[in-house]
Amino acid sequence: MSSIAISGIKTRSGATDRSDSLRPLALAAPLLLLLAFSFGAPIVLLLSRAIYEPTIANALPHTIAALRTDSATGVPGEPVFRALAEDLKAAQVAGAIYEFAKTLNTRLPGARSQVLRVARLASQDTAATKEAIIKAAPLLGEDQGWAAIRSGTNRFTSFFLLSAFDLRWTDQGTIGAVPAGQAVFTRVFGRTFLIATLVTLATLALAFPLAYVMTNVRPVVAGIVLVLVLLPFWTSILVRTAAWTVILQKYGLLNDLLLWLGVTSDRLELMYSRTGLIIAMTHIQLPFTLLPIYSVMRAVNTSQLRAAQSLGARPLTVFRRVYLPQVMPGVLAGCLLTFILCLGYYITPVLIGGASDQLISNFIANYVNVELNWEMAAALSFVLLASTLGLYVTMTRYLGLDLFKMG
Repeated sequence: MSSIAISGIKTRSGATDRSDSLRPLALAAPLLLLLAFSFGAPIVLLLSRAIYEPTIANALPHTIAALRTDSATGVPGEPVFRALAEDLKAAQVAGAIYEFAKTLNTRLPGARSQVLRVARLASQDTAATKEAIIKAAPLLGEDQGWAAIRSGTNRFTSFFLLSAFDLRWTDQGTIGAVPAGQAVFTRVFGRTFLIATLVTLATLALAFPLAYVMTNVRPVVAGIVLVLVLLPFWTSILVRTAAWTVILQKYGLLNDLLLWLGVTSDRLELMYSRTGLIIAMTHIQLPFTLLPIYSVMRAVNTSQLRAAQSLGARPLTVFRRVYLPQVMPGVLAGCLLTFILCLGYYITPVLIGGASDQLISNFIANYVNVELNWEMAAALSFVLLASTLGLYVTMTRYLGLDLFKMG
């Protein structure tokens, strides 16, 4: 057969292979588009709010133009104040003054009420001079007030992402820490990662021996134990958390049991405490840690363990050198899954945790539902998402773990 004919056959074969590989993608295209528009696009739009905030720039066009011609680095001159009064008057008429005041207040605490006073002053017939504006809003007579306004004239900003790390731009143009009384988020992120770590270790301590027992008992018994472990999945997380609020009460079932067993001589305060929160989260997360470990343990070839023992290895050596390396992918997968899920807990900390045990998800929800500060919520969400993805990439790249290949 000539080389031209062979080349033609290979070309047709390659085209057929490409067609076969693209056919599943074409079938899944409607679902992928639905996920992109209903799931991906909203997330991208929310996260973009962390770096895009045009409210101040849209509300102060004349002030921004006047600032470009003003040579002062701190408090500007009279023309800028006149332009500010004009912009605030226009914002008052357009109904955008409250949104502007709220946005500026996130950068300059206490500015909201003062901005509204200046807007009312500008709406009057009397001329709003620099002296009158500063009298109505003392913050506009300080360098930090105008530093906040100048930082907001750019629609793209790093203010919220820096705030998520308790950082800010200083008057000297450098990045510095916020005052100690305003430093909140690094402490909350640390608390979130600490509680997630403690819950992960607690579930591992329970799941590993339980999975080992399940792999070494009769299939009927293992099936019963597995059903009991999966039983929480049959109820919503809200119902499970509500049940724990009953169990953890000072006069609840757990305290009654501890007193009956003689473990404690007095009733413990488990509700609205970190101990109670970790207990409830451990119960909810136990199946997520157990199932990957159990699935890997079932695949371990026990003949290797017997061979190691027949060669004189001690039981601890067999466990450490032969058994543990084979089950470690399941351990890492279960721990990673539990840890990531714990980072986003919201309902359980609200109902069981105390005021000092709220996780970062509670702050995100508060910014969205109460303070309506979507930019700060987006910044905190971005940091949490980046931390989760970074953890997953680290586990998959440097530890050789791939959750998609587990099972």
